[in-house]
Amino acid sequence: MVKLSPFDPAEHLQTEEDILYYLEAAMEGNDPKHIASALGDVARSKGMSEIARKTGLGRQALYNALSENGNPTLETLLAVLNALGLELSVQKRAA
Repeated sequence: MVKLSPFDPAEHLQTEEDILYYLEAAMEGNDPKHIASALGDVARSKGMSEIARKTGLGRQALYNALSENGNPTLETLLAVLNALGLELSVQKRAA
């Protein structure tokens, strides 16, 4: 019998390049819940406890905010991105 386990993207986000491509792909859909969830995957890949410590936010609060059903504030998103050594930027959409 074949044993299947759920796919966890956090286990495959090992390099900075992996993380940037993953977040870029998540942003393309313009779905806030998907973006928050993807950022949560990245945070888990780096260690949610470490990200919580760096942001000053509670670990469980981060898990909740950065889940598929979460709704993080801009302040939380910026704090997590900063803890990951990333920043939010804006660019004009291709026509």
